[in-house]
Amino acid sequence: MSDLEFRVLGPVEVWRDGRRVLLPGSKITTVLAALLLARGKVVPHGELSALLWGWDPPATVDAQIYTYVSRLRKRLDFQVKIVREHAGYTLDIGDAAVDLFAFEKLAVRGGVDDLRQALSLWRGPALTNVAEPLSERHLPWLDEAYALTCERKADAELDLGASLEIIPELTELVARYPLRERFRAQLVLALHRAGRRSEALVAYDRARRTLADQLGVNPGEALTHAYQEVLLSDVFDEPSSLVTAEQVLDMLVEARLVEEVAVGRGASQFRMPGLLHLLKHV
Repeated sequence: MSDLEFRVLGPVEVWRDGRRVLLPGSKITTVLAALLLARGKVVPHGELSALLWGWDPPATVDAQIYTYVSRLRKRLDFQVKIVREHAGYTLDIGDAAVDLFAFEKLAVRGGVDDLRQALSLWRGPALTNVAEPLSERHLPWLDEAYALTCERKADAELDLGASLEIIPELTELVARYPLRERFRAQLVLALHRAGRRSEALVAYDRARRTLADQLGVNPGEALTHAYQEVLLSDVFDEPSSLVTAEQVLDMLVEARLVEEVAVGRGASQFRMPGLLHLLKHV
């Protein structure tokens, strides 16, 4: 029996005994991906048509689907069976491996090594070589599963004290998901715990501004807690990397931990009711 593997976490691919199996064309690749993602359930004929052509199928849709399935059968191992049901097709992969299923099992286990291994199965954005209707249906939940696993891994690594090591990865994730607050909170914590407090404050301020500008919202619980940890810590940067007193004061005012009060002739004083309230609850 050959060693067969299906991959969807990146371009859809088939590997047999360590060698890639050529799939001729995006339509055949789309049929394979649709059957794999159905996890052994019947994919109705009409659904296959919609995943291949959207709302504009060809007049010969039945014949073309039959042709694609026949060509796919010839490319796959004998241990894999594509069964024609009355309403559509099913795929029986036998003992073949699927990277998505392995990813999901590792993510459920949830240990930091499991999460690292799960994420290592991704070769880039999923389903990059299939028809657009299939990609539009499945890519959102696949991308969400990837992002959630990245969040869980970052939390685990922060708990293990690997703050410095994950800063580059979190920086990339913030760039990829600029409105995902959890990544921004994790980056603030990683920078702070790595001894880069001033950079953590800058990262928080960028996050706050992005959320306000793009979504019209204030920082949520995760980002607020990360910011509070930075403010209340007695760990400081080297003098060369410190932010100025004016920058810190501006951030405190923006966070409503300090209030600016006019006292006349352009002068101001500052009160700290928000900061004092926060300190009382530490």
